[in-house]
Amino acid sequence: MNTQFNVTGLRTGIVVPGDDFSEILLDSLLQTGLTLEDGDVIVIAENAVATAEGALVTLSENTPSPEACRYAETYQMDPHLAEAVIQESDTIIGGIPGFLLCMKNGTLLPNAGIDGSNAPPGTVVCLPRNPNKSAETIRAKIQEKTGCRIIVIIADSRTHAMRLGCSGVAIGCAGMHAVTDEVGNRDLFGRELTVTKKAIADNLASAAELVMGEADESMPAAVIQGLSLTVCEVSGIPDIAAEDCLFMGAALNANSATFK
Repeated sequence: MNTQFNVTGLRTGIVVPGDDFSEILLDSLLQTGLTLEDGDVIVIAENAVATAEGALVTLSENTPSPEACRYAETYQMDPHLAEAVIQESDTIIGGIPGFLLCMKNGTLLPNAGIDGSNAPPGTVVCLPRNPNKSAETIRAKIQEKTGCRIIVIIADSRTHAMRLGCSGVAIGCAGMHAVTDEVGNRDLFGRELTVTKKAIADNLASAAELVMGEADESMPAAVIQGLSLTVCEVSGIPDIAAEDCLFMGAALNANSATFK
């Protein structure tokens, strides 16, 4: 197990639709003076990837449906934003003022991942259509140009149940197993672990978020070096069914629970 690693932010200019984000990263690496090595991890902010891929919505161009207007009135939202969220969601669970809680691609998240920060005025950025594919494409291009076997993670900033603030979450991954199984290992007192899994990609996303920032840093990516991770030709982020999630499962079963 490594006892230390390094995280270096990669600064870029403003990303616009049609940009080749792989070339942007390679230019940033050159300007930073950083040399990639086998096993390095590049973490990229999802809104930068989505912007380059053209996943922008101009709010004034959509027509709010009656459903969007109802959500907007109930949760004090712009009806155009509510309509965009409906279009991006698989299911809407509920909401709080300003946000709708949605299911999208097997994940529970606010406003279907739509982000108004770091988007041109009058627009919002949606999630990349296929974050794993985005990670695979960027990884392949950088490996071709550098000759290094690397890992690429697409990261988002999200809140967590009953916690204040955001932390990094991996929504796309290529080049490693995003989650490792610790079952069978033993704790300090020799007890065998029976359920523990380690969210490696999520942890790396959070580490990168500390240098990437959330505001006007113009640093939508970071390189993590020194972890000696195993690089392999896999991609994807495992998810679980709602009923198997501690938080969602408890909510689904709340109506049938008996409290004394």
